[in-house]
Amino acid sequence: MCLGIPGQVIALDPLRSDVASVDLGGKARDIGLGLLDGAPPEPGDWIMVHMGFALARMTEAEARDGLDVLTALGQGFDDGQFGNGSFAAQAEADDDWAQAMAADEEAALPARGGEA
Repeated sequence: MCLGIPGQVIALDPLRSDVASVDLGGKARDIGLGLLDGAPPEPGDWIMVHMGFALARMTEAEARDGLDVLTALGQGFDDGQFGNGSFAAQAEADDDWAQAMAADEEAALPARGGEA
């Protein structure tokens, strides 16, 4: 399953006609426009973004509906209603796992400094 994120075009790149700066959740990202048919979108237009590429144009109403759904899903994670809790808790668990893996790898390596 793919997830498309609604984004609002901020500006077109003056040096690359197939790239635009797009507001995605309050962060500006460079997005490829090469997959869109027709003329490039204008600043203020809404587009559906997936993996760094604009896949489709959207109306503002469609974009707002999509953002509302994503916000509701995010609140579910923050409330612990889905998965194993909040994004912060998941990030902390991921960090703990990465540290444990690094310790295991270091323990498995031969000692350095003359002994093998």
